[in-house]
Amino acid sequence: MIQPSSNDLHSTRSALITHRHIEVFRAVMTAGSVTHAAALLSSSQPTVSRELARLEHLLAYPLFERSQGRLRPNARALALWDEVQISWRGLERVVERAVALGQSQEAQLSVLCLPALAHALLPGAMARLLQAQPHLRVSITPQESPLLEEWMSAQRFDLGLSEQPGTPVGVQALPLLTLDEVAVLPAGHPLAAQAVLRLQDFAGQQFISLAVDDPYGRQIDQLFAEEGVVRHLHLQTHSAVAVCAMVQQGLGLAIVNPFTALAMAGSGLVLRRLAFSIPFSITLLRPLYRPAMSETQALVQCLQAQAQEVTAALHRLLEPSSAVPH
Repeated sequence: MIQPSSNDLHSTRSALITHRHIEVFRAVMTAGSVTHAAALLSSSQPTVSRELARLEHLLAYPLFERSQGRLRPNARALALWDEVQISWRGLERVVERAVALGQSQEAQLSVLCLPALAHALLPGAMARLLQAQPHLRVSITPQESPLLEEWMSAQRFDLGLSEQPGTPVGVQALPLLTLDEVAVLPAGHPLAAQAVLRLQDFAGQQFISLAVDDPYGRQIDQLFAEEGVVRHLHLQTHSAVAVCAMVQQGLGLAIVNPFTALAMAGSGLVLRRLAFSIPFSITLLRPLYRPAMSETQALVQCLQAQAQEVTAALHRLLEPSSAVPH
């Protein structure tokens, strides 16, 4: 006859221990006696005693020392109690979250976006959204491509903002807007006297580049290479915000997305149009298989309104009358 292994016995015992057994153990530890535990559970003393004895039988070791009708937890019971408390706190958080999700004032949106948009486009849209829904909670996670698109395909966020033209798997793409990239210069730079800058105007200039693996950085470098325009390239970075900050310090010229440029205009930085076009497009991404929240559509509408406002502000700033200093 084949004897069951210790692993088989362990699995059998684990399967027979139920949530009710743990609930009884927790009540006894919390209340300090079987009588008070029975009251806590709205049960009877014999029932609680029976369930507790059943748990000890399944564990194959005692949890309490019994003396003169009183129970005193032993070392194993105290160790188990630590684990039960941790698990119960987790369960309480789950219950609290489940209840909160049914209350509109506790709704929470999760947004994934490019770092540049977290700095330049989303703040205005958030102001619009929270003015209409002040109790709404929003979590914003900045991320670069291609991780941004991968996380949206994994259905991890309610809304994403991307600059990539393709549509990730499992995602619905909605174009938001397209604007041309712009030149940024230190205030007082000789080229700031021009309303529009050509490729040839950058020849021999100190130029702050986007990183070599940035798609816009590669596109910009290709345009200059095709025209044979040589720039002085001493600084490069992944961050358009960092590029603009360096321009403000007078370290060179640059070409960046219009959102970041507009957000950092002034304080030593001026914007100018380019005689050539480098389109910068923003696409809204919505997961197809994540449960939709009504608040997501409200955020989309706020982003659309903010995009229109940014476009108008950019056009005003780049008008020839405002671009050429008097």
